[in-house]
Amino acid sequence: MKRRRAREYALQILFQLDVTDSKSNDNLFEDFWENINEEDDVKEFAKDIVRGTRENIDTIDEIIKKAAEHWTIDRMAVVDRNILRAATYELLYRPDIPPSVTINEAIDISKKYSTEDSSSFINGILDKISKNRRIP
Repeated sequence: MKRRRAREYALQILFQLDVTDSKSNDNLFEDFWENINEEDDVKEFAKDIVRGTRENIDTIDEIIKKAAEHWTIDRMAVVDRNILRAATYELLYRPDIPPSVTINEAIDISKKYSTEDSSSFINGILDKISKNRRIP
Protein backbone atom coordinates (compact mmCIF):
# COMPACT_ATOMS: atom_id res chain seq x y z
CA MET A 1 0.00 0.00 0.00
CA LYS A 2 2.96 2.33 0.42
CA ARG A 3 3.64 2.36 -3.29
CA ARG A 4 -0.05 2.93 -4.02
CA ARG A 5 0.02 6.02 -1.80
CA ALA A 6 3.19 7.18 -3.54
CA ARG A 7 1.56 6.73 -6.95
CA GLU A 8 -1.46 8.72 -5.80
CA TYR A 9 0.77 11.53 -4.54
CA ALA A 10 2.72 11.43 -7.82
CA LEU A 11 -0.57 11.78 -9.71
CA GLN A 12 -1.49 14.81 -7.62
CA ILE A 13 1.87 16.46 -8.29
CA LEU A 14 1.80 15.64 -12.01
CA PHE A 15 -1.75 16.97 -12.21
CA GLN A 16 -0.65 20.21 -10.55
CA LEU A 17 2.31 20.59 -12.90
CA ASP A 18 0.09 19.88 -15.91
CA VAL A 19 -2.69 22.36 -15.12
CA THR A 20 -0.29 25.11 -14.08
CA ASP A 21 2.10 24.36 -16.97
CA SER A 22 4.97 24.39 -14.48
CA LYS A 23 8.32 22.68 -14.37
CA SER A 24 9.17 20.33 -11.50
CA ASN A 25 11.77 21.45 -9.00
CA ASP A 26 12.75 20.69 -5.42
CA ASN A 27 10.64 23.57 -4.06
CA LEU A 28 7.59 21.97 -5.60
CA PHE A 29 8.21 18.79 -3.62
CA GLU A 30 8.94 20.70 -0.42
CA ASP A 31 5.76 22.73 -0.83
CA PHE A 32 3.69 19.64 -1.60
CA TRP A 33 4.90 17.70 1.44
CA GLU A 34 4.70 20.69 3.81
CA ASN A 35 1.36 19.68 5.34
CA ILE A 36 1.51 15.96 4.64
CA ASN A 37 3.02 13.66 7.22
CA GLU A 38 4.28 10.74 5.17
CA GLU A 39 7.08 8.18 5.34
CA ASP A 40 10.30 9.00 3.51
CA ASP A 41 10.16 5.93 1.25
CA VAL A 42 6.69 6.95 0.04
CA LYS A 43 7.93 10.47 -0.67
CA GLU A 44 10.99 9.16 -2.52
CA PHE A 45 9.01 6.79 -4.72
CA ALA A 46 6.53 9.56 -5.58
CA LYS A 47 9.41 11.93 -6.36
CA ASP A 48 11.04 9.29 -8.59
CA ILE A 49 7.83 8.84 -10.58
CA VAL A 50 7.34 12.59 -11.00
CA ARG A 51 10.94 13.29 -11.97
CA GLY A 52 11.18 10.33 -14.32
CA THR A 53 7.89 11.20 -15.96
CA ARG A 54 8.78 14.86 -16.40
CA GLU A 55 12.31 14.13 -17.66
CA ASN A 56 10.92 11.80 -20.33
CA ILE A 57 7.61 13.56 -21.02
CA ASP A 58 8.12 13.98 -24.78
CA THR A 59 8.92 10.31 -25.32
CA ILE A 60 6.14 9.21 -22.97
CA ASP A 61 3.55 11.43 -24.68
CA GLU A 62 4.59 10.15 -28.11
CA ILE A 63 4.18 6.53 -26.98
CA ILE A 64 0.78 7.26 -25.43
CA LYS A 65 -0.29 9.07 -28.60
CA LYS A 66 0.61 6.06 -30.74
CA ALA A 67 -1.21 3.65 -28.43
CA ALA A 68 -4.30 5.84 -28.09
CA GLU A 69 -5.57 5.71 -31.63
CA HIS A 70 -7.71 8.69 -32.60
CA TRP A 71 -6.90 10.51 -29.35
CA THR A 72 -4.53 13.39 -28.84
CA ILE A 73 -2.89 13.94 -25.48
CA ASP A 74 -4.66 17.29 -25.11
CA ARG A 75 -8.10 15.72 -25.62
CA MET A 76 -7.61 13.32 -22.71
CA ALA A 77 -8.89 14.22 -19.27
CA VAL A 78 -6.07 15.73 -17.22
CA VAL A 79 -6.32 12.99 -14.58
CA ASP A 80 -6.30 10.20 -17.18
CA ARG A 81 -3.42 11.77 -19.07
CA ASN A 82 -1.27 11.92 -15.96
CA ILE A 83 -2.16 8.42 -14.81
CA LEU A 84 -1.09 7.22 -18.27
CA ARG A 85 2.11 9.25 -18.14
CA ALA A 86 3.18 7.93 -14.75
CA ALA A 87 2.31 4.34 -15.66
CA THR A 88 4.08 4.62 -19.00
CA TYR A 89 7.16 5.89 -17.19
CA GLU A 90 7.06 2.79 -14.99
CA LEU A 91 6.52 0.46 -17.95
CA LEU A 92 9.43 1.90 -19.93
CA TYR A 93 11.97 2.94 -17.33
CA ARG A 94 11.36 0.79 -14.25
CA PRO A 95 12.09 -2.84 -15.17
CA ASP A 96 12.07 -3.66 -11.44
CA ILE A 97 8.28 -3.23 -11.42
CA PRO A 98 6.23 -5.96 -13.14
CA PRO A 99 4.04 -4.52 -15.94
CA SER A 100 0.95 -6.20 -14.49
CA VAL A 101 1.49 -4.37 -11.18
CA THR A 102 1.88 -1.01 -12.94
CA ILE A 103 -1.25 -1.55 -15.03
CA ASN A 104 -3.37 -2.77 -12.11
CA GLU A 105 -2.26 0.16 -9.96
CA ALA A 106 -3.10 2.63 -12.74
CA ILE A 107 -6.54 1.08 -13.20
CA ASP A 108 -7.29 1.18 -9.46
CA ILE A 109 -6.11 4.78 -9.18
CA SER A 110 -8.27 5.75 -12.15
CA LYS A 111 -11.30 4.20 -10.43
CA LYS A 112 -10.63 6.39 -7.41
CA TYR A 113 -9.74 9.68 -9.13
CA SER A 114 -11.40 9.65 -12.55
CA THR A 115 -14.63 8.73 -14.29
CA GLU A 116 -16.37 5.39 -14.53
CA ASP A 117 -15.15 4.81 -18.10
CA SER A 118 -11.55 5.81 -17.46
CA SER A 119 -10.37 2.47 -16.13
CA SER A 120 -11.13 0.62 -19.38
CA PHE A 121 -9.64 3.48 -21.44
CA ILE A 122 -6.44 3.41 -19.37
CA ASN A 123 -6.29 -0.39 -19.37
CA GLY A 124 -6.53 -0.54 -23.17
CA ILE A 125 -3.79 2.01 -23.75
CA LEU A 126 -1.42 0.59 -21.13
CA ASP A 127 -1.97 -2.92 -22.43
CA LYS A 128 -0.82 -1.80 -25.90
CA ILE A 129 2.17 0.03 -24.46
CA SER A 130 3.11 -2.96 -22.29
CA LYS A 131 3.07 -5.34 -25.26
CA ASN A 132 5.38 -3.07 -27.23
CA ARG A 133 7.70 -1.65 -24.56
CA ARG A 134 10.33 0.07 -26.61
CA ILE A 135 11.68 3.55 -26.15
CA PRO A 136 11.78 5.27 -29.57
